[in-house]
Amino acid sequence: MIIERKSPLYDGKSKTIFETNQSELVIQYFKDDATAFNAQKKGTIVNKGLLNNLTSSQIFEFLAKNQIPSHFVKKLSEREMLVKKLTIIPVEIVVRNRAAGSICKRLGLEKGKAFSHPIVETFFKNDSLGDPLISEEHIFHFGWATPAELKEMKASALKVNHILKPVFESIGLELIDFKLEFGKTKDGFVLLADEITLDGCRLWDKATGESMDKDRFRHDLGRVDEAYQEVTHRLTQFFSRSL
Repeated sequence: MIIERKSPLYDGKSKTIFETNQSELVIQYFKDDATAFNAQKKGTIVNKGLLNNLTSSQIFEFLAKNQIPSHFVKKLSEREMLVKKLTIIPVEIVVRNRAAGSICKRLGLEKGKAFSHPIVETFFKNDSLGDPLISEEHIFHFGWATPAELKEMKASALKVNHILKPVFESIGLELIDFKLEFGKTKDGFVLLADEITLDGCRLWDKATGESMDKDRFRHDLGRVDEAYQEVTHRLTQFFSRSL
């Protein structure tokens, strides 16, 4: 099957989505653009698009081998990923293993506090509103997802956490938290969507406690490019032995 890239459907902060000659498939093109604090801070991370496409492709392949379906079909090129066309559910699922980021400010928690079990939070995917924290009642009342769909999304997110935590531990990193997005096929099946990269995960070096993710960009910690390259290198070595 020959895939032809056609006109753009959506141009986002880190990716552009293109139509293809196959109505059920679209292409995700990964950009080097970086944003933080709901796009109030903007910049570029060298080869971020290339690195994120590689990382996300490898993770989606690994999750598929562990019975977690996603929209991923295949990696087309250094910056392009072929995925199934979905209707995105406007609810972000965040899984937290330690306190970091917004939960520290909201609940007055000490950064790095370990939780006895992973905490799952839900946020309304809306940049103009700052992706606010929402309850299940909001989700059901506004019809963003059904109770069955939300249950499936949360279960999938916890399974992703269970699978990826030891992967990162094996390469000297701790998975602090991460966000996932989901979408529905035209037949109503819920699939993991978007990407799984350093843009949406917090990773701390187990030896030094150093941030190895987009927090380096958010908080001007320096060596942003190097962190993305280092984590991608470690993951690629792991997946070369596992996939």
